[in-house]
Amino acid sequence: MEEIMKLLLVAVNAKYIHSNLAVYSLRAYAKKYAEHINLVEYTINHSEEDILKEIYKEQADVIAFSCYIWNIDMITRIVTELKKVQPKAKIWFGGPEVSYDAKECLQAQEQLDGIIIGEGEQTFLELMEYYVEGTKDLEAISGLAFKGKARVTSDTCYNQAKRDVELGNKWVENEAITVTSDRQPILLDTVPFPYEDMKTFENKIIYYESSRGCPFSCSYCLSSIDRRVRLRSADLVKKELKVLMDYQVPQVKFVDRTFNCNKKHAMEIWSFLKEQDNGITNFHFEISADLLEEDEIEFLSTLRQGQVQFEIGVQSTNPDTVEAIKRKMDFNKISLNVNRIKVGNNIHQHLDLIAGLPLEGYTAFERSFNDVYKLKPDQLQLGFLKILKGSLMEQECNTYGITYRDTPPYEVLFTNFLTYDEVLQIKGVCEMVEIYYNSGQFTYAINYLEHFYNSPLRMYQEINDYYESKKIALQAHSRIKRYEILLEYFKEKVINKVEKEQEFVQIALFNEILVLDLFLREDMKSRPSFAPLQPQHSNLRELYEKYRENRKAIHIELFTFDIIASAISGQPVHKDIAILFDYGNRDLLNKAANMTVLN
Repeated sequence: MEEIMKLLLVAVNAKYIHSNLAVYSLRAYAKKYAEHINLVEYTINHSEEDILKEIYKEQADVIAFSCYIWNIDMITRIVTELKKVQPKAKIWFGGPEVSYDAKECLQAQEQLDGIIIGEGEQTFLELMEYYVEGTKDLEAISGLAFKGKARVTSDTCYNQAKRDVELGNKWVENEAITVTSDRQPILLDTVPFPYEDMKTFENKIIYYESSRGCPFSCSYCLSSIDRRVRLRSADLVKKELKVLMDYQVPQVKFVDRTFNCNKKHAMEIWSFLKEQDNGITNFHFEISADLLEEDEIEFLSTLRQGQVQFEIGVQSTNPDTVEAIKRKMDFNKISLNVNRIKVGNNIHQHLDLIAGLPLEGYTAFERSFNDVYKLKPDQLQLGFLKILKGSLMEQECNTYGITYRDTPPYEVLFTNFLTYDEVLQIKGVCEMVEIYYNSGQFTYAINYLEHFYNSPLRMYQEINDYYESKKIALQAHSRIKRYEILLEYFKEKVINKVEKEQEFVQIALFNEILVLDLFLREDMKSRPSFAPLQPQHSNLRELYEKYRENRKAIHIELFTFDIIASAISGQPVHKDIAILFDYGNRDLLNKAANMTVLN
């Protein structure tokens, strides 16, 4: 049996639940060469030795890696060893991490043979033609950087060319680096649906794109390089989404940079999702909330709870910073629309901020944080400026005194406006926000604590300072331990903010608020150590018997305060109440048990 050329596409993802849309799109676009292409996916949590072993076992002639800031260091180390055990294999890179300094990357990486620059589908197809058919010159393929020259002098198939290489015939090679002409963007409708075998993606997030490019020009973002927005036709999008919904995929994440930049396109797809809703699939979109109009918000309020979630990039509310990063954003309009969406109680909203942006020191960042925090998003994501290769921000670092890590992810260390000490403070705030806000496990406790602080950011900073002072910041803690730590923090750091005669009452109240938060999320089989003893209730057994019918799992907790009113008002409201937690009926947005006050 005649041997055929083998090319291996390699993806190294950040998490197991992720999949790499890029490599699947490359394979689908080059379908005519399907018998030559294998695809493997790993994660950064796999050992490098195991990845090296598995790639070696494939014995591919050409090995192509999809490169990003989260995996480039690992891939580089793997390739260094791979070339030792497979010296004849051709190694190619592609992806955003290597597209904007391809020549420098080739010079630095001895083992690397070439790089696919930018949008890769058509370039990859022609590269496959080069390796399989042997009729195309590398110099004739747009969107490449490569070492040396590799030219076939006659119309030979791959196998003949391979034998010629071994004999040293018909090939001219040197170590010069060639960068070919820029690749022109392709029509998105020409990219085939990348997901052939849906069983491969069980328990994974499905990534999907209905557009490429972004109309905005934010200086920190690579998407701003190409402001031409190309849309996949709505009919084709709907046909492909129907496949995903028929398979009842749990989540589809659109990778469109600004999904709603074209209102007609967005509304047509959202309407289709409503019409074809399977009651299961969740769709994630990155949007600009200030672009939403009245009719869009009205329509969105009619979607099933949990069917859609939005990621909304605010990044900063400082007008000087917004102007400096060339971002178009109306925060007043964002605030209005985020609040109006929230009224529908059906869409999870995730708002983003970036620390380390130009002209934004700690005080200005605190204002941005507090502005966004006031909107009470379901998730508040605090990120740090990353200086991406090829971005305008990379060119402006000297202007703003931005110093960043030399290694991926090229994160800011300090600027002319933000010291490294302040960056570390914000990182501590970020950690506490993840634990005590974004987890959704301390909703009422945090609501209550906010009454003791003029600034939400200062509250999280003080909680982090407490972790640091107790030397527990770097320790792994159970969920119950997080409750215990917050109670001790309250006793040590917050209680001194109230009148002396109120201290005992406030501690008892906060203790019960923590119990409320815990039972909202957990069907506990035993009471936690910090929970007060249950008050006496002569009819507790009868209450259980009354409400247990037709419910999978319930808990009834007795409180000596009107716990919800107390958390919201910040003042103790003495009142004996019983609350029923129904764990078989959870909120689809925050996963909390359905809660009913029984008296």
